[in-house]
Amino acid sequence: MRERIRIGIDLGGTKIEGRAFDADGKELDRIRVATPKGDYPGTIEAIASTAEALETRAGVKGTVGVGIPGTVVRSTGLVKNANSTWLNGMPLERDLSARMSREVRCANDANCLAISEAIDGAAAGYPVVFGVILGTGCGGGVSIEGRVHSGPNGLGGEWGHNPLPLQSPEEWPGPECYCGRRGCIEKWISGSGLERDFQQATGKALRGPEIVSLSEKGDAEAEAALQRLEDRVARSLAGLVHILDPDAFVIGGGLSRLARLYRNVPRLLNQYTFGGPVETPILQAVHGDASGVRGAAWLWPLDANASKPMV
Repeated sequence: MRERIRIGIDLGGTKIEGRAFDADGKELDRIRVATPKGDYPGTIEAIASTAEALETRAGVKGTVGVGIPGTVVRSTGLVKNANSTWLNGMPLERDLSARMSREVRCANDANCLAISEAIDGAAAGYPVVFGVILGTGCGGGVSIEGRVHSGPNGLGGEWGHNPLPLQSPEEWPGPECYCGRRGCIEKWISGSGLERDFQQATGKALRGPEIVSLSEKGDAEAEAALQRLEDRVARSLAGLVHILDPDAFVIGGGLSRLARLYRNVPRLLNQYTFGGPVETPILQAVHGDASGVRGAAWLWPLDANASKPMV
């Protein structure tokens, strides 16, 4: 029987993925189930049952961390800003802890990416890491010395809901965002943002992978769309350099697989940073789609009995 395991849960809009890890971060097992969309009690049960199934198969109980598409406000214990809207206003962390009869720790999924990659991923050894998720939407998270920085309002890393910097007249005021404002970074540097921008420029409705494929075949319109995306990513990261000046950026999510981002964005970033070129590396997440669930497992420190959480 193993001494101890860590369990990480990634709560997505369509699926719940749980993975078990040993103390060194080696994956032991995984389970994936459908998310009970719109069903809060069902979501609590699905998360708890997934964690318990992993424990049963391992023959030992473990610590449980959950990455969520929102944030838990520490002063109230309630979830806010979740695009899985049935979680908003609910005491998710408390209810999970009560259901499992032990403490369960929750953090924003982008923060989980940041902590995973800072501890044993692409940014291992960097003190301050900003994790960027470029997927259907766009998110960010901050890891400082291997711990998540979410802030008293749970808004640390929510850079996607700042306005796109240095907007051109053609970009102003920008598309409407679900947050109620216009021109948010998330609406520009995401998979859906790429698709919307391409359709607006060409009149053609294509998916992100189709746009990338066309660009690789020499299509000028697709190439122009990807160049606009890269320039907007660079502008957005420049704002973070000016405020946080992290030791490293790590990019995850579907768009992180675009190798050209790591060639072109650093050069463009240097055009937008105060005082000229910067040395901040822009790295691709080593753990890929597993970064979030790994980071959730790492919300507990090595000493599982430690009272200070990683959030």
